[in-house]
Amino acid sequence: MIQVPTAAWTHTAFDLAAWASGGALSFVLYRWRLKDVAREVARRVDGGYFAALALGAIPGAWLAGSLNTLRDSHPALSHSVVGALVGAIVGVEAYKRLRGIAGSTGGVFVGSFSLGVVVGRFGCLFAGLPDGTYGTRTRLPWAVDLGDGVGRHPVELYESGAMALFLAAYLWGLKVRAPWAMRRGFYAMCLWYGVQRFAWEFLKPYPPLIGPFNLFHVLCGGLVAYGWLYWLGDLRRERAAQGRALSVPRSDHEPLRNLP
Repeated sequence: MIQVPTAAWTHTAFDLAAWASGGALSFVLYRWRLKDVAREVARRVDGGYFAALALGAIPGAWLAGSLNTLRDSHPALSHSVVGALVGAIVGVEAYKRLRGIAGSTGGVFVGSFSLGVVVGRFGCLFAGLPDGTYGTRTRLPWAVDLGDGVGRHPVELYESGAMALFLAAYLWGLKVRAPWAMRRGFYAMCLWYGVQRFAWEFLKPYPPLIGPFNLFHVLCGGLVAYGWLYWLGDLRRERAAQGRALSVPRSDHEPLRNLP
């Protein structure tokens, strides 16, 4: 069992580090690969886009977190990163529907969100038991002791590692200009984040909501469905655009006859 020193202030410290590192990565990716993507998004949206994002993310974070912890044995208000993500998606997609905007507009946030989770989850770990994000009991060799002498799954590190793997794959995709990373990176992130977080939720002592599933299982299932359906929709649009680009006058399709 691994002894982990804990202190409440570390959560804030790692949150600040997550914001700073995520912002820095966004700037680097913008300069490196996403400048054209960002300009295309900026051409289609206005200030209402960011207002919709904030109006979805902020209440989404607090509603999801609090709806979970208020059902615990020690009720308390809290916030949740998956709630913020789901809320932001709802707000932005509603805005896009009203404006008639199709396609992904979240590509510029993929790197910052992913790195933010990688860094920020260390704050959840080192904040200890009061943070409420600890794992269930286990006797595995890498179990962590957060100060109560109980070995627990380091679920924070599981999530951090999973998102680090995605971030590495995403950066590689940007390097080779893979369409999934350049066009559908946000949908890919939602798919991966939803799947891995859904798995780790079974290792957390949260109150069940539907059968064995807690609130975050439901939200993550929604993320996976959103990412998959919108990925397929964008893929269809891409193929349709390629088909139009490849169309040629009818005469070019006529069979060649009477060749010498």
